[in-house]
Amino acid sequence: MALAKANELETDSLLSLSQAKVGCDFQIKFLNGPACEQLRKLGFCETLQVRKLADGRNLICSVCGTRLALSRELASQVMVAVA
Repeated sequence: MALAKANELETDSLLSLSQAKVGCDFQIKFLNGPACEQLRKLGFCETLQVRKLADGRNLICSVCGTRLALSRELASQVMVAVA
């Protein structure tokens, strides 16, 4: 019971990468959506640390020293937690 509540609290504290604040570091918790398998193939996967660099129609983030541009729609499928 306590473990279930802890998991619920953790899920509630997640935000999508599109909601995340620019300049902050986050840890990717899970990817959920049709194009997420392709992101995993690029190395953009769970447990990695990501920094959101810019926001706009497309957002730019840094993962493993590489800058990656994502559409807002795709960024909304990437769930992160504050690192």
